[in-house]
Amino acid sequence: MKAAHRTLGGLTLALALCAGLAWSPAQAHGDQDHAKPTGPVRKEQKDWGIAGEARDARRTIEVAMGDDMRFTPSAIKVRQGETVRFVVRNRGQLMHEFVIGDEKANAEHAALMVKFPDMEHDEPYMAHVVPGKQAQVVWTFNRPGTFQFACLIAGHYQSGMVGFIEVTAR
Repeated sequence: MKAAHRTLGGLTLALALCAGLAWSPAQAHGDQDHAKPTGPVRKEQKDWGIAGEARDARRTIEVAMGDDMRFTPSAIKVRQGETVRFVVRNRGQLMHEFVIGDEKANAEHAALMVKFPDMEHDEPYMAHVVPGKQAQVVWTFNRPGTFQFACLIAGHYQSGMVGFIEVTAR
């Protein structure tokens, strides 16, 4: 009986240590700023839309991210064909990101981030924002549906750091 208790205690300790690592800033995609390149944006059609041109944005939506693992606002409505400029502000002390996608793509990417927390990526539908700073994403929603914006840093997505974008048909 004591041996089983020691093993369970060791397992509990190991799980607690792993959970702590998932939340540490060093494991949370680093605190480095992933500045957007200054060249042209790569336009690739995704199920949730395509990179937009800043000059075409008729609406700016401010989104705040915090260490409570929430976005404000958490739900956004846009019209099909609309180009939106998102100004994403990190009000927390941890690195956060804003990634537009569908549920499947975000869940797959979040799982990869758990395995490879320091992986770097730069797509026009993503913004990595260091504490106290802001970034922009300009996106054209050319397909109707319900999509997500999420922070895919290890542990953040799993804690519910997800918002929703409803794109209504014209």
